[in-house]
Amino acid sequence: MNHYQIWHAIELFANEHGLTCSGLAKRSGLDPTTFNKSKRFSKYEQPRWPSTSSIAKIISATGATPQDFFKFITTEPADKNRE
Repeated sequence: MNHYQIWHAIELFANEHGLTCSGLAKRSGLDPTTFNKSKRFSKYEQPRWPSTSSIAKIISATGATPQDFFKFITTEPADKNRE
């Protein structure tokens, strides 16, 4: 599992629930900008990973199981523009 895959899983998970990443964050009680693409890397291009707390909140807020979320983490190649 890499940085790109976990963020992509959040995008797919939001989509499965008919939400944008911002909508998923809001539904989960998080700041609407929590999952913005602009927050995935620091200004020095260091990857920022979502917290386990944020992931737990999106799972809980959607009534999903951890397995429902983690099925979106694939073995696809990393984003070649970032990794």
